[in-house]
Amino acid sequence: MVPSIVLNVVASYIMTKTLISIIGPTAIGKTNLSIKLAQHFNTEIISADSRQFYKEMQIGTAAPTSSELHAAPHHFIHHKSIEENYTVGDFEKDAITTLEHLFQKHDIVIMVGGSGLYVDAVTKGLDDFPKVDSKIRVQLNTILETEGLESLQEQLKKLDPESYRTIAIDNPHRVIRALEVSIGSKKPYSSFLTSKEKPREFETISIGLTADRNIIYDRINQRVDLMVKEGLLEEVKQLLPKKHLNALNTVGYKELFSYLEGEWTLDFAISEIKKNTRRFAKRQLTWFRKNETTLWFDFETDVSSIISKITNELNEKSQS
Repeated sequence: MVPSIVLNVVASYIMTKTLISIIGPTAIGKTNLSIKLAQHFNTEIISADSRQFYKEMQIGTAAPTSSELHAAPHHFIHHKSIEENYTVGDFEKDAITTLEHLFQKHDIVIMVGGSGLYVDAVTKGLDDFPKVDSKIRVQLNTILETEGLESLQEQLKKLDPESYRTIAIDNPHRVIRALEVSIGSKKPYSSFLTSKEKPREFETISIGLTADRNIIYDRINQRVDLMVKEGLLEEVKQLLPKKHLNALNTVGYKELFSYLEGEWTLDFAISEIKKNTRRFAKRQLTWFRKNETTLWFDFETDVSSIISKITNELNEKSQS
């Protein structure tokens, strides 16, 4: 007869629902790892990459290929149009609902993505921000139109250096959001990012991939070159009439819009994509390293070693 204590441990392991969150800078190999883990644990993947939500943006977002999508079930890939207003709050609600459904079938689910705010929205919940006068956003949008994004960036740098250092500084929506909270509350936007985490019905194991900076930058440069070869310029041409949409105000698209409108040469636009992507990767790492519980691995680590570490973590959590 099996001792009751053993049955309790086994039952605890079975009932423990775990989200394995794969993070790291762009072009580091997160998609490949997520598929291998999903196949090993016979489970599904949700994407927390905010740019890959949009079906019109395939090449420039390095979204999973059709073969990758068939290698494991994916969620939140190309499920929205750039015409739709889809916020991080919307994603939090949708992702939690999806996880509730997936955890009815699986004890483990994989999440992958480089959008730090979206990852945190799922694992920790969004912070509660104060209500601010809507006129502030109107004024900031006017500054954006008349003086450009750089003016807003400089203002944020003075009011909230921490947010300037960590948010997607090239995204006008994010900059304006941080500024309106900072101005309206008279407190830095970053000061509101410390609230207590919301309770979740699952455990989270955070797996980070990284490499030396020069390797990361070289992989980014190679990826951009591959995007161009695969037809990024043609993709951007099709989207030029909609360049005003917030979803398209992102690296890889805005630079080629400048080329198509005669402001830059193609070579310069491509070099700007590489530079801005490298800056984005630096901010990603700054954001992700705030999580002290993340288990970091070199990007060339054999997947069996990562699986072994995850299995140990699962066993420890089931027995705690």
